[in-house]
Amino acid sequence: MNMMHRPGLLKYENYRYFKVTSLLMALAIAAYVLIQPTGGKTYGGTWLGYVLGIISTGIVLLLMWFGVKKRRTLRMSDRRLDLKQNHQNFSETQSEFNAARKSDRRKRHANESWRYGGSMQGWLSAHVYLGVSLIVLATLHSSFQFGWNIHTLSYILMLLVIASGFYGMYAYLNFPRQITHNLTNDSLDDLLLKIADLDELARIRALGLPDEVNVIVLKARQKTRVGGNFFQQISGSQGDCPTSLAAQQILQLGKKYTVDEQPKLMRDLFSVLLHKEKLVLRARNEIMLKARLAGWLYLHVPLSIALLAALFAHIMAIFFYW
Repeated sequence: MNMMHRPGLLKYENYRYFKVTSLLMALAIAAYVLIQPTGGKTYGGTWLGYVLGIISTGIVLLLMWFGVKKRRTLRMSDRRLDLKQNHQNFSETQSEFNAARKSDRRKRHANESWRYGGSMQGWLSAHVYLGVSLIVLATLHSSFQFGWNIHTLSYILMLLVIASGFYGMYAYLNFPRQITHNLTNDSLDDLLLKIADLDELARIRALGLPDEVNVIVLKARQKTRVGGNFFQQISGSQGDCPTSLAAQQILQLGKKYTVDEQPKLMRDLFSVLLHKEKLVLRARNEIMLKARLAGWLYLHVPLSIALLAALFAHIMAIFFYW
């Protein structure tokens, strides 16, 4: 879905933004090394330090503006698509509408030049390289002078925002492909429906078996969680999964039930639980990948807001106290 899927993100227009930001960083390094301000070494309070600081601040504001603008545009487009759906023929299937939404998003990403001054992919490429350039520019602006103050806090927050951005790029380059591979032809809703059907089938299979078997099946049905709390979603697992435990218990109990049809019923029940265990694992994997895909924003956005606040305090401190 995201444009980061495309291998051309970092190679956009023959590495256009890599070249631009490399030139910017090279000029900044050369200026820092060659220019000696009056009074000695370059630092944040010299004219060169101010220039580097202004450029760094401008890049931070530009990157934040792009993030806000992009999300606002996507929300507005989704609302327009929802309105269109209300006027569509009721015989149109949901899958057809979803396909239309994806197609509309692709077209919108490809034709946003008038809105952003360049394609969405180009802006994302610039976003990545400009973010990297901040490491060099802000470090030179600080002149490698750090301490327990608001200035160093701003620098640390900037590095954390950039690091979370790197993770976001990795996530969007890898997780969607893994989600597609994990789901094959089933959606998460399909998997949950199949799991519910297997729970019912296991209950029926257990009716002709002793009570202890029915207790095991009931516990597996009631206690198994797909998703769960934040940590279970991120890890994609449930400690001592009741379904896995139930399959192991049924396998062991099957060895002691040897009368009438019980061995066959136990084998059938074990097969059902084993199938359910595989589907539960697939469903958890999808939720895990989606949680990790979306979760970086819950880190990236608050850190960005904190950076903006610290940056404002950093600038105010310079003008009023230096």
